[in-house]
Amino acid sequence: MARPSRCPLEFCRRAMHMVAEVRNDHPNETAALQAAAERPDIGSRETLRTWLKQHEIEAGTRPGATTEESAQLKALKKESTELKRANETLKGAASFFAAELCATKRDVDRKAVQDRMRWAVAAA
Repeated sequence: MARPSRCPLEFCRRAMHMVAEVRNDHPNETAALQAAAERPDIGSRETLRTWLKQHEIEAGTRPGATTEESAQLKALKKESTELKRANETLKGAASFFAAELCATKRDVDRKAVQDRMRWAVAAA
């Protein structure tokens, strides 16, 4: 995901307002962005284009993932990774207890089964 912006939110809003004003004079988006970028203390044309794109996505006029949706997706991916790791641990524990139960039922040496399970868990 993209890193947090270095610019304050209010600065970005003012820049988008400026681009909207310039758009009235320039119907072409590239020309409007170039004209806005030439003003003092405004970033490059590509920075403005990125901000404009995200602003339109947030406003719902352009398809894409909003900032909130991106944060939710990131959290869900993290949770999924943690759940997969926990699931693998539980699978290992289940196989350990199943082997222990089988060894007990068959009167097999428990120590040998435990050593094999430690090997299996260590290898995973």
